[in-house]
Amino acid sequence: MGACCSCHRVGRFEGCPIEEEAKPREVDDDNIILTGEGGARVRLQGSSKYVAMHTQQGKKGYNQDAMTVWENFAGDKEAVLCSIFDGHGPNGHMVSRYVRDYLPAKITKCYQQSRSYKMDPESDQVCDENHPYNLFWKDRLVKCFHEMDEELESDAPVDSYSSGTTSVTVLKKGRNLVVANLGDSRAILCTRDSNNELVAQQLSVDLKPNLPAEKARITSHRGRVLPMKEEPNVHRIWMPDQDCPGLAMARAFGDFCLKDYGLISTPDITYRRISDRDEFVVLATDGIWDVLSNSDVIKIVSSARKRSMAAKLLIDEAQRAWRHKFPCAKTDDCAAICLFFKRPRPLLTKSISEVTHLSLNYKDHVVSNSGHDHELETVLNCDMEEAGEEAQKPAGKNPQRRRRRSSRKIEFAGQ
Repeated sequence: MGACCSCHRVGRFEGCPIEEEAKPREVDDDNIILTGEGGARVRLQGSSKYVAMHTQQGKKGYNQDAMTVWENFAGDKEAVLCSIFDGHGPNGHMVSRYVRDYLPAKITKCYQQSRSYKMDPESDQVCDENHPYNLFWKDRLVKCFHEMDEELESDAPVDSYSSGTTSVTVLKKGRNLVVANLGDSRAILCTRDSNNELVAQQLSVDLKPNLPAEKARITSHRGRVLPMKEEPNVHRIWMPDQDCPGLAMARAFGDFCLKDYGLISTPDITYRRISDRDEFVVLATDGIWDVLSNSDVIKIVSSARKRSMAAKLLIDEAQRAWRHKFPCAKTDDCAAICLFFKRPRPLLTKSISEVTHLSLNYKDHVVSNSGHDHELETVLNCDMEEAGEEAQKPAGKNPQRRRRRSSRKIEFAGQ
């Protein structure tokens, strides 16, 4: 889940947003275009020639999804940065907005340093993960994410002890695509196969606590990875001696109550060399992926009559899928960014009605009659008894006040 756009208009992004009475540099219909560090064109909503973005609040409270696109990134006309954030916990909407506003400026400084790497734009040698260009970005992006997390703990005016956010960031420079993933938001690529058919390729891994490497790290730091009884397929991270917070991802910004127990803010970095067969990238929060497959997503996006409507069309279909699959559950927040690689041209002749009926087979899915919210990101209070790998039903909510994590203890209602 993530944060919606801030209610204040921001004049410039210089690593520290400054609220001004003056209007933004440009206002184009529903687009608010801001000026970022290095002269970047910053969007928090709307669309452009190569970008479509949209977010929709669910039924669980605040919209905790946030997103941003920086075109002409760091003043480079060939560079664009796209980021999606999915907040969770009591202050997740504030955490996701805070990281949205500050992380791109940190990456901007790294990008300006990367210009010392001169390479042939047509060379495929950069595809090697051990290429100096890729090693540079892996090192610098990890550093940026760690600095962001440290700032969130020490300097941010947001209580993130039991709140946090995921992040998936895509940096495109010419034909080079760098993906930094933290948590369970996702980035996918739409490309063409040997038959010229559109196919989906996943660019990031959903970093869930039950992945072998993630679980091994968590348990080695005394964290526990267990599902709740009513959600046996959703593994969560718990503190060693307290049944909280029940976080459903293995990496995130914030959530400092778990940072000593295996939760990390280190992103998973991947690289791709864009080919002529590649069409676009979609970044989205798990409100999309919980109900739509990768193939569903590229079919919906490619069916949009206008690129500017692609992200909204995707979210509208995800909301409809939520109502079909989980009629008794509250719909999740959704946010999506579509980054197109080529000049606008027709991709498919199918209408969205054809795509919907042919590819979204809701009858094939099991309909949940549970009255519980579908896969809550975090459970702040939960009484559990470990019986093998099984956990028991959570108790009631109990808001927390932030203290230093070295000495903080979470109390439970009735204890």
